[in-house]
Amino acid sequence: MSFERPAIVRPPSEASSLFLPLTAGCSNNTCTFCGSYGSRLQIRDIEDVRSEIDAVALFLRHRLTVPGIPRIVYAVAQEWDGKRVFLQDSDALVYPYSHLRDVLTHMQDKLPFVERVAAYSTASDILRRSPEELEALRELKLGILYIGMESGDDDVLRHVDKGVDSAQIIEATHRARAAGILTSITVILGLGGIEGSEKHSLATARVLSDMDPDFVGALTLTLVPGTPLYREWQEGSFEPISPFSSLEELILIIQNSSFTDCFFSSMHASNYLAVRGTLPHDKQQMLAQLRRIVEHGDSRTLRPDFLRGL
Repeated sequence: MSFERPAIVRPPSEASSLFLPLTAGCSNNTCTFCGSYGSRLQIRDIEDVRSEIDAVALFLRHRLTVPGIPRIVYAVAQEWDGKRVFLQDSDALVYPYSHLRDVLTHMQDKLPFVERVAAYSTASDILRRSPEELEALRELKLGILYIGMESGDDDVLRHVDKGVDSAQIIEATHRARAAGILTSITVILGLGGIEGSEKHSLATARVLSDMDPDFVGALTLTLVPGTPLYREWQEGSFEPISPFSSLEELILIIQNSSFTDCFFSSMHASNYLAVRGTLPHDKQQMLAQLRRIVEHGDSRTLRPDFLRGL
């Protein structure tokens, strides 16, 4: 079966990046809340990847296009800032190590002005890589990994079939950081439902503190039709938290986390309120903003549901 190019799904901070697919789907396709649930992982042929890099280099240098290269490649290249590349899809670090190394080496030859390469990664992907392999990838400009932690509560991780526990997520983050790779951790507000809300929040704060990552991005749970967690909600066995409860979770996480120097944000479109700042420096300011909104309880201060998205 031929490789199916994935839709562009990327972190907000990679909006100006060049998008280079190495995989489609996700190796860990069992997460019960995720739109990739049940998807089939596809590994792209390395020669196709090399050809796309060659085509981008030719286009940037001479504005020439190559037959067979999708139009989206040139559309993205035309708007590219020339500095960052984002490897697709949901966990590009699962790409075979020797091929990944060759892709990054080829990119360095053809696009030497690239400053940083980024990718989504599961904790399992990182733990498959030795410290030496991660260091080698860092030398080839792999500068940041976006890791979906989701929750620090092992009961929640088991419930959503994450495939790893909090200790493994901590170990993976430490391994990446030891190799000199920045880490950006995603947590999902509301993933524990009403019943597990406080436990989920406090455990998440504890694990984040143990990780001490460079960046944290908070999302708010959005129930995706067709996923097991969506069916649990329909059947009444999972009760989602309210919009203001999501802010209370955010307060608990920020209040109980301890970081050296971490940019923490809830800028993702799934959230009801966007806050951001550097922790610990902006901690009290961020907490005061959140508490003020919660205390007033005015739903008009929140992002309406029709403007929220994945």
